[in-house]
Amino acid sequence: MNRLAKGIIVMALVSFALFSCNEGSTGSQFSGELSNLEDSVSYALGMNIGQNLKQSGFESINALAMAKAITEIYAGDSSSMSQEEAGMIINDYMSKQSESAAAGAKQLGMEFLAENATKEGVNTTASGLQYEVIQEGEGPSPLATSNVTVHYHGTLIDGTVFDSSIERGEPATFPLNGVIPGWTEGLQLMKEGGKTRFFIPSELAYGDRAAGELIGPGSTLIFDVELIQVGE
Repeated sequence: MNRLAKGIIVMALVSFALFSCNEGSTGSQFSGELSNLEDSVSYALGMNIGQNLKQSGFESINALAMAKAITEIYAGDSSSMSQEEAGMIINDYMSKQSESAAAGAKQLGMEFLAENATKEGVNTTASGLQYEVIQEGEGPSPLATSNVTVHYHGTLIDGTVFDSSIERGEPATFPLNGVIPGWTEGLQLMKEGGKTRFFIPSELAYGDRAAGELIGPGSTLIFDVELIQVGE
């Protein structure tokens, strides 16, 4: 089971536990008006669960089926499905959602890169990495095993900024063989003091995995990189 699916199950169990703190509460009677504290806290928990589910990629749910599961939990009757089965179903659903999202993002990325490759100044390597030299450097080029100090600004193809040392005002230093393949390959094409824009297809970035809150599965990434220093 992936981390997201586990988190959703834990969130639901915590919500059930909070409900059970009110002894004798069954949720069987509700007029539609928030007329008491039990109704209000129940509605508030439902809002939290719904919002988290929506943000986690559950585009639609059957609220009546969910209510049935909650009712069965409180009645001590979970015969419709075991906890293990529930975990497997959630995990399978999230995997399919991730695969679908990755396929769509890859298609958009391929279309973007195909058009981008025709632009003046854009070069494409054998791996599919695209780059545009903004400013030529005059120092040494790094090896795959080098440590490098860089300033960078990363966006998705729609312009969304997901990371930027420039905005933080502090350059980053790291071993070149410890980052995504597009960086490992691309920075070896640069010289110290140079600035280059990289267009990195998903297979040279994070593949079918999401990274952080903004980089979804299958994302093509754009980086403006300034190579400040090449270390050993």
